[in-house]
Amino acid sequence: MFTYSLKLALQSLRHHRSLTLLMVITIAIGIAACMTTLTVYRLLAADPLPHKSSRIFYPQLDTNAASGGPPRTPADMLDYRSAMDLWGAKRAARQAIVNTSEVKLQAEGSRPLMQSMLATTADFFAMFEVPMRYGQAWSAQDDEHRSRVAVISAALNRQLFGGENSVGRQLLVRGQAVRIIGVLDEWRPSPRFYNIAGGNFAEGQTAAFYDKPEGLFMPFSTALEVNDGYFRQFTCFDGMPQKPGRLTDTTCVWLQLWVEADNPAQADAYRQFLAHYAAEQQRAGRIGQADNTRMLNLRQWLDFNQAIPRDVSLQLWLSLGFLLLCLVNTIGLLLAKFSRRRGEFGVRRALGASRRYILQQCLLESGVIGCIGGILGFALVLVGLWRIRQQASAYADLVYLDWPMFALLFALAITVSVLAGLIPALRASQVAPSIQLKVQ
Repeated sequence: MFTYSLKLALQSLRHHRSLTLLMVITIAIGIAACMTTLTVYRLLAADPLPHKSSRIFYPQLDTNAASGGPPRTPADMLDYRSAMDLWGAKRAARQAIVNTSEVKLQAEGSRPLMQSMLATTADFFAMFEVPMRYGQAWSAQDDEHRSRVAVISAALNRQLFGGENSVGRQLLVRGQAVRIIGVLDEWRPSPRFYNIAGGNFAEGQTAAFYDKPEGLFMPFSTALEVNDGYFRQFTCFDGMPQKPGRLTDTTCVWLQLWVEADNPAQADAYRQFLAHYAAEQQRAGRIGQADNTRMLNLRQWLDFNQAIPRDVSLQLWLSLGFLLLCLVNTIGLLLAKFSRRRGEFGVRRALGASRRYILQQCLLESGVIGCIGGILGFALVLVGLWRIRQQASAYADLVYLDWPMFALLFALAITVSVLAGLIPALRASQVAPSIQLKVQ
């Protein structure tokens, strides 16, 4: 029975070729616009660590010594003393200090080049599950002893050493010898969540959240010696430091701290510790508002910093509206198509076809239109994503249609077409055979 119904559906579509082509194009364009923007949105809105983001937190406290005034949001970063105090207390399962700066480095036999360096601590790699291709990350002892070691990215390893195992080789970082102990595997978190800050008031910064990871990773204590004087401050409450870049003896905020808790109880205990630390520092005169602390988890921190560009969210809503408009247009076209066949439906009803069968026949035709529209829409989506990858956006090269989105595309195409055909099919199934036979 299904084969016969499908045969009738294909014959009907061939008989009304102009209407069929118009409906297929309408469905395809609507699906393509929606799926293209949905693919981009899914990439940008994805949880970078879905199985543990609720256990990773970003502690904040108000290090501004000024007291009083209206309540304010704590600074996005910490000053050197606060960051070292909280990190050194080791009240969490893991904790990592993070800071990014630019350095000049050189491998033996190669030209010097500027590279982005991430200064961090040993727990960074385990906390954020950074994959290693060669070697390993440094240890807590390397942090303590300021070991001259480094981990480099896969991209930098290809650039300097042709992708070979470079563990044990040396780099000159600002003229100082550093030994490579590890090489990352391909790693491209999207967004680059571990050093996001300032996005809630710097609209143009959100594009930087999707840049490629740093090429050089060094222990924070070592980086303080190697790159001394070249770190950038985020905010200085007491004015700029007298010597630009030297921030360890200032109240400037320039460091980020991440902590990982094994369970909610440990997270609550760390919040209490953070509040107690702020109260102690207020009594010491370092900060003005002890009750202005906060500890957001990873997802909350991304939302606070508006990691999803606003124009992408707007484009998603516009594409959904456009898909709805295509749905309405398809309903009108199907109404016109089925209205032309009222005589046919009346004869078939008189010959014994049930209303349910007529309804199923019309919905099957709508589904076939959706399937064809999905095939055409798939081609249009590939073109749309290719065009996005040609743009200058930092995340453009990450936009691809994976298998889940491929399946969603066809499911959405068929669903939209069936929904569009529901009202016309119901009207067609209500045809009274006696009246149609008299008319004929």
